[in-house]
Amino acid sequence: MTAKTPLGDFLHARRSQLRPQDVGVPTYGERRRVPGLRREEIALLAGVSASYYTRLEQGESPSASPEVLDALARALLLDESERRYLHDLAGAGRRRARGRRPAPERVPEPTRQLLDVLGDVPAIVLGRRSDVLAWNVQGHALFAGHLDPGAPEQPGQRPNMARLVFLDPHVRELYADWPGKARAVVGSLRLAAGQHPQDAALHTLVGELSSRSGDFASLWADHRIKACTVADYEMRHPLVGPLTVTQQTLSSGPGPAVVVATTAPGSPSRAALALLVQATARPGLPADPSRPARQPVKP
Repeated sequence: MTAKTPLGDFLHARRSQLRPQDVGVPTYGERRRVPGLRREEIALLAGVSASYYTRLEQGESPSASPEVLDALARALLLDESERRYLHDLAGAGRRRARGRRPAPERVPEPTRQLLDVLGDVPAIVLGRRSDVLAWNVQGHALFAGHLDPGAPEQPGQRPNMARLVFLDPHVRELYADWPGKARAVVGSLRLAAGQHPQDAALHTLVGELSSRSGDFASLWADHRIKACTVADYEMRHPLVGPLTVTQQTLSSGPGPAVVVATTAPGSPSRAALALLVQATARPGLPADPSRPARQPVKP
């Protein structure tokens, strides 16, 4: 029998990814028919009955206590982000769906002020579904200079970073380690899905990406959670060439998050970013004098 709930799906997936040697379960040389741990082995490690764990995984038990969830998290070797996600899924199972449409996401005025004071630091504002709600000039030039700079101000045309990473060839080429960026995007969407289980638009986005991208579908089925608040990425920018940036997500709780890109002082990447800022501020200036002039990014 397969899982019938998001909680059951997650438990089944993570159990299947663990090997007996990962948790010190002896196998005595036996050959196993399926990968991963057995239900009774996880139940033993968590200190619950095998029948109760089976009901959880098959969606026949609506919820579990926080203590049981923490025990399961330890047995499954979940990190802190994954443990919180497990609690979110169990909490969703206890709540009744009301079917209310979430209010449209907007950029708070303090966040717009933050974009202004960041100056030459590339920054974008992302909603919970990874919609681009706003960006400064440098953020637009670094992350999606091929798009209309005014797109975030039009709710029906807002770019979505998950769609861009998986479906836009320009953005896919932008990241030297595209698989790493893709895993981070999927992990972030998984966290959002756990926190907002009744967000129909988020589920629609996941369905769209699953049908249009085999890479996304495979990563989503893996059930990996990744809270990527700080990460280094090597980017291959069409105007200034290769540079390594540190992407940091700034968030004060519910509401949009600000993603900024910084570079190490004195590094070639800092110089490349300065060239991008210069090219953005002075249209018509080639980013690299050794290359022919290119169409400037619109401010």
